[in-house]
Amino acid sequence: MDAFTPQPRPCWIAGRPEQGEQALEVFHPFDGTEVASVAVPSRDQVERAVAAAAAVAKEFRRTPAHVRAEALLQVSRTLAERAEEIAETITAENGKPLKWAEIEVSRAVNTFRFAAEEARRFTGGLQRLDTDANGVGRMAIVRHVPRGPVLAVAPFNFPLNLVAHKVAPALAVGAPVIVKPASATPLSALLLGEILAETDLPEGAFSILPVRGKDMDALVSDERLPVISFTGSTKVGWSLMEAAPRKHVVMELGSNAAAIICPDWTDLDHAAQRIATFGNYQAGQSCIAVQRVIVDRSVADEFVPKLVEAVGALKTGDPHDPEVEVGPLIDEDNARRVEEWVHMAADAGARVLLGGKRTGTTVEPTVLADVPFNTKLWTEEIFGPVLVVSVADGVEDAFAQANDTKYGLQAGVFTRDVQVAFEAAAELEVGGVIIGDVPSYRADQMPYGGVKGSGTGREGVRSAMEDFTEERVTVLTGIPL
Repeated sequence: MDAFTPQPRPCWIAGRPEQGEQALEVFHPFDGTEVASVAVPSRDQVERAVAAAAAVAKEFRRTPAHVRAEALLQVSRTLAERAEEIAETITAENGKPLKWAEIEVSRAVNTFRFAAEEARRFTGGLQRLDTDANGVGRMAIVRHVPRGPVLAVAPFNFPLNLVAHKVAPALAVGAPVIVKPASATPLSALLLGEILAETDLPEGAFSILPVRGKDMDALVSDERLPVISFTGSTKVGWSLMEAAPRKHVVMELGSNAAAIICPDWTDLDHAAQRIATFGNYQAGQSCIAVQRVIVDRSVADEFVPKLVEAVGALKTGDPHDPEVEVGPLIDEDNARRVEEWVHMAADAGARVLLGGKRTGTTVEPTVLADVPFNTKLWTEEIFGPVLVVSVADGVEDAFAQANDTKYGLQAGVFTRDVQVAFEAAAELEVGGVIIGDVPSYRADQMPYGGVKGSGTGREGVRSAMEDFTEERVTVLTGIPL
């Protein structure tokens, strides 16, 4: 490497920046230009990171809550101060439009702030045991204790905030965390490492290891990392769980999110706009992006043209353009896959109402109708800017269609009928039901996760803190009550 070639961005080994033996190039999804290169840690560096996490675990879990809270709050403040720079980095490595990258940064700011708040109040409780005659004079103290160091495996689609949703809860409970960012988008995680290094966290409390996916097996199997928090594809997630059967594994996997338009919903323009936006934001590369639109027959003829018009108005192009709402997919292979699935559905009898064409990594926002229920566009997660419209005969039929999938992350139900809302909450086989809006709504402080093939456990700051800890009981004897 000559004097004029910049060094790769360093990885973070036990809180310290280090160069690696190899480098990983990061490319802009829109035009394929090289954005940066990052250091890939060697096996020795990975071993030192894991050993440091294991060594500091006992000390870190005993760190006073205010110390952890202040470190997390410092990260939140720094993210806010560097928001413009970080948003540009997200867009450069991920390809999402700048407007969505800015929102992601603001969410990460909140995620660390929520974690700082929860670190101060996350505690156990007292349980009186004299509710039984054998427990007279006894009281239980129930505490939450970290299970141990956390291996955090993050995806490419939210390269900052989904890392934050693993790092912030782990640090809040006093658990060391080792982050394996997606190979396509490691830059945001490494920037976060730079910010974490400015805090007073103990050495070993965090490492950022941009190892390649094929080299992740050693981390997954390492007994010193008893907790795995994974967000990514269903196939990889289940194989990971099979490879670590004795570990505590939290997984947020795929989805096939449905938005249901009930017959009582009158503001069809609003519903069409929301579905158009959140079926195509992040180029559809969000687990809770709308994919299936299930419309009651009584309003279908009026609603579907409004949806097509709203989708057609979305601007595509260079994601650095502040006016662009739909950017490229992460790479050309995924763009080709989306295009192929659309063609397969059309060949099977579906009607393409809008879009369907691909240019490089960009796929036009697409709307299809009459998609057979046995095609991939209905049964699988497209993870692209594609909406599939079906017609339902009543609420019961709509719920049955929404449940006709192996996934179950979130669903959106456009209704103002309280009875229908509660029926949706009872009948829909998902982790979250959003009434009056798209399934894409997520508040970073609420429990978030799925059922069926969409994973196990829950994210959301406090929920993740509970997942990363276990209850420990101390029984006091001879207590006067």
